[in-house]
Amino acid sequence: MHDVKTTAGLPKAAAYREILGQLAALFSGERSGMANAANMAAALYQALPDVNWAGFYFLQEGDLVLGPFQGKVACVRIRVGKGVCGTAAKRLETITVPDVNAFPGHIACDSASRSEIVVPLIRKGSLIGVLDVDSPTLGRFDREDAAGLGAAVDLLLLASDFGRLAG
Repeated sequence: MHDVKTTAGLPKAAAYREILGQLAALFSGERSGMANAANMAAALYQALPDVNWAGFYFLQEGDLVLGPFQGKVACVRIRVGKGVCGTAAKRLETITVPDVNAFPGHIACDSASRSEIVVPLIRKGSLIGVLDVDSPTLGRFDREDAAGLGAAVDLLLLASDFGRLAG
């Protein structure tokens, strides 16, 4: 059993080092990408302060389809190129949005969300899906979050077998 430690009060760099250590322990000995994604969503939701949604969408037949997550019920399908998740998927790059209401075409799954960060999962040049994290606070995410969550996604991809999901 793993107890996820909160990172509230830690500087972001230290918080992400703690989170990466916890994720490495969770992934140890487990290759299932879906199981590891589920545990990662739960760990991020519990460990990161001021977050109201954390989870994954996986690419299936041109759409991003809801995967493991923590938070309120969510949109099930998002077209690539639409909203923050779809835009990050299309560009194959991390997108940080300080105010989701200012993002053209934002898809509001939870009206409480005010800022968002989306990190694509890319293996061998192909999009597998995205990690999406939302906050009820404007400007919650920054470059340190992008680097920390990017490192978490890299760890997930390294530890997990997503072969059947790869394009």
